Amino acid sequence: MMRAMHEALAKMAAAGGEPSAQGGSDDLFNNFYSEVKQIEKRDSVLTSKQQIDRLLRPGASYFNLNPFEVLQIDPEATDDELKKRFRALSILVHPDKNQDDPDRAQRAFEAVDKAYKNLLDPEQKKRAIDVIQAGREYVEHNMKEKKKQLKKDGKPQFVEEDDPEMFRQAVYKQTMKLFAELELKRKEREAKDMHERKRAREEEIETAEKAKREREWQKNFEETRDGRVDSWRSFQAGKGKAKKEKKPRSFLKPPKVKMEQRE
Repeated sequence: MMRAMHEALAKMAAAGGEPSAQGGSDDLFNNFYSEVKQIEKRDSVLTSKQQIDRLLRPGASYFNLNPFEVLQIDPEATDDELKKRFRALSILVHPDKNQDDPDRAQRAFEAVDKAYKNLLDPEQKKRAIDVIQAGREYVEHNMKEKKKQLKKDGKPQFVEEDDPEMFRQAVYKQTMKLFAELELKRKEREAKDMHERKRAREEEIETAEKAKREREWQKNFEETRDGRVDSWRSFQAGKGKAKKEKKPRSFLKPPKVKMEQRE
């Protein structure tokens, strides 16, 4: 739907028109609406190459966060419809079917496979539906606020989201924004957890190395203890022997003084 809206907007802009229900003619809006529907119909039967391009388009890392968008299926689709859609789309983008561009086909196939597996997981599917519902509620709240302001200003209480297709577009944009915000938060948590694990690992390694150094020091101390004791004993023994062999100290006697004889 978003792609159809963009293409229709581009064509209308090139023609010098504005696809708005406010301030524009009914014919202009009807032409825009018709253009959107034609593009949607064309996109529903995209070729293999077109599907690969869609799944790998710029910003696909965020567009593809919505598994329903990847598979181009309504959140209210049954499990059987989901399975059929996955089979059809996976065949279209499978590398074996696109041997002229196997690398891009493989990436597209992985996106389809991931989306399908997410929707097979009840918890993941509920989370995706909750995000879409939150996007819808956000748009509805904004519509109410806009109408309150219009009523306060004494103006007609009509907003562009009153049109079903414009409402759908607004919900789509808000949903993509919410998916992107959740993904950024997930990456932040992942980076934080990785940092914490790295820090804990570094502390663990430092503690292990410290313990290893202490064990090596203790081992070296034990292995050299006998040698140190023997050295000390030898030193003490040599010291005692030196004391025994020490000669008594001799003192010099003063010379005798001769008495002078008187004549």
